[in-house]
Amino acid sequence: MEQLSCKHLFQGVHTIAKEIFEGVTYPFEVLPKISEFIVKLGQTLPTDKYEFKGKNVWIAKSAKVAPTASITGPAIIDEEAEIRHCAFVRGNAIVGKNAVVGNSTELKNVILFDCVQVPHYNYVGDSILGYKSHMGAGSITSNVKSDKTLVEIRVGDEKIPTGLKKMGAVLGDNVEIGCGSILNPGSVIGSDTNVYPLSSVRGFVPGGSIYKKQGEVVVKH
Repeated sequence: MEQLSCKHLFQGVHTIAKEIFEGVTYPFEVLPKISEFIVKLGQTLPTDKYEFKGKNVWIAKSAKVAPTASITGPAIIDEEAEIRHCAFVRGNAIVGKNAVVGNSTELKNVILFDCVQVPHYNYVGDSILGYKSHMGAGSITSNVKSDKTLVEIRVGDEKIPTGLKKMGAVLGDNVEIGCGSILNPGSVIGSDTNVYPLSSVRGFVPGGSIYKKQGEVVVKH
């Protein structure tokens, strides 16, 4: 499915983790590779710009990290990123340039592209958030199905297998997720799409659209 591909969702791949997407068709394919990739990449980061904090944590010297934030490796916090009060980075996380991880936000096994904002009470697990995507206050990813079966991505009447037990969401570039929304396992939101507040999203939402509710998705004008 072309619409689920990396080249369709991400224009330019604005992330320090660009290499992990090379040779990969679909973004969810990189989720099992994030931990190992961070350790390998971290060892190559220039010491004049990044500090090694021990236990596979690298933080850019220009990043702002609140003393109350908790960061567990492997993790890379890129330049000019902001990790706010009581943020919880559980590991296997790449936070992009100028990205914001807000108060009481939790990250686990994620790649946040540059300029991503997850600023207020968000949970983002086993997910990839594209350039300049934004999750409104209280919006979260759900990354495990209730019956614990492998995650599939619904595209119309078709189901695309991921082979993964844990997968949250993939957001394309410039996606806006409304406050209090839930992105169910295997959600993929195309670039330049807006999701209404308090939505429960499941499956693929085309780019350049407005998701009002399940079954009501309109093209932007």
